[in-house]
Amino acid sequence: MGMFQAMLVLLRAMLIPKMHLVVENLALRQQLAVYKQSVKHPKLHPRDRIFWVWLSRLWPKWCSALAIVRPETVIRWHRQGFKLYWMWKSRAGKVGRPCIDREIRDLIRRMSP
Repeated sequence: MGMFQAMLVLLRAMLIPKMHLVVENLALRQQLAVYKQSVKHPKLHPRDRIFWVWLSRLWPKWCSALAIVRPETVIRWHRQGFKLYWMWKSRAGKVGRPCIDREIRDLIRRMSP
């Protein structure tokens, strides 16, 4: 069992730094793609914003790869997305307390002193 755990630790030690490098390369390539499609000022589309919010949740060193936007901007996008999610989740529909059947109301009245 000790040999198996040692192999897992070695494998993890080899893969984690590579994973961080791959994620950083992905972040830099995404920014280059935005630069290529823009003329003077890079224009970020909603998919680009979603990408950065997603990346900020998964990668601890995401700030080190930023070249186009500031970290505060990515955090603001994340908060806006969270706000939109809850607005969607609590959208108009049933307002107020749900209706109670007449039988249950009568039962409550009979049970109360």
